[in-house]
Amino acid sequence: MSAQPLSGVTVLDFTTLLPGPLATLMLAEAGATVIKIERPGGEDMRFFPPKAGPVSALYAMLNRGKTCLERDLKDPAAREEILSRVETADIVVEQFRPGVMARLRLGAREMCARNPRLIHCSITGYGQEGPRAGEAGHDINYLALTGLLALSCGTPSAPVLPPAQIADIAGGSFPAVINILLALYRRERTGEGQILDIAMADAMFTFALFAQAHLSATGRAPANGADLLTGASPRYRLYAAADGTLIAVGALEEKFWRALCDAVDLPEPLRDDRRDPSATIAGLSACFATRPGADWVPLLAAADCCATPLATLDAALRDPHFLERGLFDFTVKSGDTDLPATVLPIARAFRGSTTAKAPTG
Repeated sequence: MSAQPLSGVTVLDFTTLLPGPLATLMLAEAGATVIKIERPGGEDMRFFPPKAGPVSALYAMLNRGKTCLERDLKDPAAREEILSRVETADIVVEQFRPGVMARLRLGAREMCARNPRLIHCSITGYGQEGPRAGEAGHDINYLALTGLLALSCGTPSAPVLPPAQIADIAGGSFPAVINILLALYRRERTGEGQILDIAMADAMFTFALFAQAHLSATGRAPANGADLLTGASPRYRLYAAADGTLIAVGALEEKFWRALCDAVDLPEPLRDDRRDPSATIAGLSACFATRPGADWVPLLAAADCCATPLATLDAALRDPHFLERGLFDFTVKSGDTDLPATVLPIARAFRGSTTAKAPTG
């Protein structure tokens, strides 16, 4: 096997929970040596239920292949050890609130003074500067404050939460990896390190791209559930089959829309969805309610119209397509327990062994 892209790169990881550990996991999967520094006793994610072996299943999956060192960063001896490691490290990733590492005399400036080639990446909710920089927050807060959640959040009597940690992953983990790799490439040409400030809230505006275009053109932001991709269009919605199975319809283009209408036998007067979208939605709902979900599967597949019944996670993990693509070939061992590794957007050619251990301290 050829050398992995990040072979020989050393990462000091001071992160916890999800955003930072997922970012450094991607670096580790591409060949980097990741040394995870945790407080004595270990970080909180170790104890999240359910457990698998000696640690949380989620902790094991997020920290596959890393080495863990438990250190009290307030201890002067630990601080000196950390700084000595910084001298030969390539990347530092930390996830404390702004100012915490600086108060410990382990801030970005101190570390980069020791190693001018160092790439130092901080992941926070709102960034290192600005009126909200010191505020506490989690994924839902970042979505709420950037206007993204207001675009599709259900009703006051039945509010709906997003099914994924969008800000943590798409605003924290992914931008961190992108910018770290850009900084590594720049360092190859200039020899200079870089201090990176990743704010999870920032990228949420990227996810509101459609709504921002609407706001810019009309002066009005789309109301909750009232945009093309949030429920206003009959062509992009969830419909219930007779047995309650939900069917995801994404028939935006005219050719797919016509194929869908034919597949469900939508009455002709309702097929011009510009005339009365609500009536078309009601008509499609009535059509889908005539058959159970299993009956719709072959009909919609034959129509090739961007309409698919919702799969549960356990069913998706057994889908022949994803199995054939090898998404679940990687594993992590936590004690004596074997777990599936986190599915990552890293090309298989760049990844190493399909089996690895979780750190145990």
